[in-house]
Amino acid sequence: MNKFLLIGLLSSLIIACDHTPKQTSPIISYAPLPAFEEFTDVNQKKQQFTQYILPLIKASNQQILKQRNQLVSFNSKIANSKLSKKQHKILVGLAEDYRVDTTLGDKQIITELLAKIDVVPPALVLAQAANESAWGTSRFAKEGNNLFGQWCYQKGCGLVPLSRVDGANHEVRKFDSVYQSVNAYMNNLNSHPAYQALREHRQIARTRGEIDAIELASFLTSYSERGEAYVHELQQMMRSNKSLWPSHLSVSS
Repeated sequence: MNKFLLIGLLSSLIIACDHTPKQTSPIISYAPLPAFEEFTDVNQKKQQFTQYILPLIKASNQQILKQRNQLVSFNSKIANSKLSKKQHKILVGLAEDYRVDTTLGDKQIITELLAKIDVVPPALVLAQAANESAWGTSRFAKEGNNLFGQWCYQKGCGLVPLSRVDGANHEVRKFDSVYQSVNAYMNNLNSHPAYQALREHRQIARTRGEIDAIELASFLTSYSERGEAYVHELQQMMRSNKSLWPSHLSVSS
């Protein structure tokens, strides 16, 4: 059993992530973020970082697939009948979580949600987490469980960056757990308008049965003010760590 896992009941961002989905998720608690700065061997640090984060990524992706499968079931049902009141309420809740117009008809809502609610390849999540948090050693990671540099805009919602310019009001969001940070990051990629091209490419890749993390990274220029340089850095990180982070994720259409 992963010794970090206890299952029970930065680059500056251009795109903020203060949207919090209301949908319930499994009651999961994880061990606190390890002191990765204490590792002197680089390879060991990378292995331990991966070992700690990967189960959280898998748990979040499993929750996403559960939602996706529910949508597929709804889509089959409306071919012959209407959704029940309970099912419609679930559908509207998902639409609100993923920024889909709730005034649309059920069929259109489902179509738009299926383009948004999908898995994120672990290699991409790991690369961004490592890059944004300096392999789990940044102040925001250690004090706020924030591995992805997500911002928020309500006073006291997070940690004030030491380098924040005068007049700026953003903070780096604090999370109760790293798992919450992973969930928020995935919701950001799956819902924010800035990543629509990423989602469209992923949807096409799904028809091929395989989603490639290095390809998806090409659509993350808006994630950082560094743009293409940031994307190239992520891609190089994935190539350099391919033995730990396979870039291809098999999916069913």
